[in-house]
Amino acid sequence: MADAAVRLKSLLEQLLGVPLPVRIRAWDGSQAGPPGAPILVVRNRRAVRRLLFKPGELGLARAWVAGDLDIEGDLYTALDLLAGLVWERGEDARSLAQALRDPEVRAAVRGLVQLGGLPLPPAPPPEEVRRIRGHLHTKRTDRRAISHHYDVGNDFYEIVLGPSMVYSCAYWSAPPPDGTLESAQHDKLDLICRKLALGPGRRLLDVGCGWGSLAMHAAREYGVRVVGVTLSQEQAAYARKRVAEEGLTDRVEIRVQDYREVEDGPYDAVSSIGMAEHVGAERYLEYADVLYRLLRPGGRLLNHQIGRRPQRDESTYQVDEFIDSYVFPDGELQPIGVTVAQLERAGFEVRDVESIREHYALTLRRWVANLEAHWARAVRLTSPGRARVWQLYMAACALAFERNRIGVNQVLAIRTPDSGDSGMPLRSRKWSEPERR
Repeated sequence: MADAAVRLKSLLEQLLGVPLPVRIRAWDGSQAGPPGAPILVVRNRRAVRRLLFKPGELGLARAWVAGDLDIEGDLYTALDLLAGLVWERGEDARSLAQALRDPEVRAAVRGLVQLGGLPLPPAPPPEEVRRIRGHLHTKRTDRRAISHHYDVGNDFYEIVLGPSMVYSCAYWSAPPPDGTLESAQHDKLDLICRKLALGPGRRLLDVGCGWGSLAMHAAREYGVRVVGVTLSQEQAAYARKRVAEEGLTDRVEIRVQDYREVEDGPYDAVSSIGMAEHVGAERYLEYADVLYRLLRPGGRLLNHQIGRRPQRDESTYQVDEFIDSYVFPDGELQPIGVTVAQLERAGFEVRDVESIREHYALTLRRWVANLEAHWARAVRLTSPGRARVWQLYMAACALAFERNRIGVNQVLAIRTPDSGDSGMPLRSRKWSEPERR
């Protein structure tokens, strides 16, 4: 009798202590769970073994990337339902060691072992990063981490990001379908240039310049001279080609260079857009010190960075296992308050903090739609596993931004001179007028 789904559902509910919010379909065709819910497709026994040998997020991620698990129905709904079991258990969730003290839980684990077949740990999917020994966030380890994430292939990023080739949160005046990703990314680039008060004759350093979109926009629309630095060889080659095609080689220079190696300051402005997440908590003050040194007195920094919610006990913070293993190796998020404090410790005067959390959720949903619309080509350009990594990563992050589990902030800071003249207008923001009764 085909009953793998019934047994799997019962055993998982015993193990987790809560009802499963999704329906399960197992490799033998059996189904169990709430009717009408998204279906978690368990394609083979190997998926069970992955969960046994790596309980929690990493086991699920490995099964997903390898194609052992799939979802039928709306991906966002399924992830939202599963988040309460995997990502949001909170401080009250029992550790596996605690759970195994319960005889019912031990019985459930034995049942899963029997259901999973041969008790051998499956090899991780090839898309999982291979760790190297040594300290985090050295120049060597940072180059390796950046290469893992960005040297996937420029053609692949063209599919996901669209014509703008901007890999950071867009700035939407209206959500889709009224607003397009391309117009929202254009507005984001322009917002950065305006916050930095760019103009002809000024020099901009773009740290983590990506495929050159901000550098080109600043040079073309604001007449500045730009140096863009990246650790990705593929990004640099692509950006240089774009710069040459637009006739901007006299104003834009793209370097493969660590920001810590830039020595040709001072600059009038520094932009760091979606790069600081790679820096690491231990290195963040060094990062802020370097950018402060590279600015002239009165120069501006625009730091655009994803931030997480603070925890009551910060010592319990752990890097997301899936993202660390498959997407951003060695990446770390910190609360916005910590970011501001570190910039101030380096000497900056922080003048404006703008949260654009909802904008990133819209951006990520658009990127997922781009990927899914060109799925077959994305798989050909990379691998089925890599495409599944990006689909899961972007969809899960969209929900995280929507649910306020993470945010993104633009911090405008100034290397204010000894005179105290910041160069800022008395009112730097234009807020909407309140509605009148």
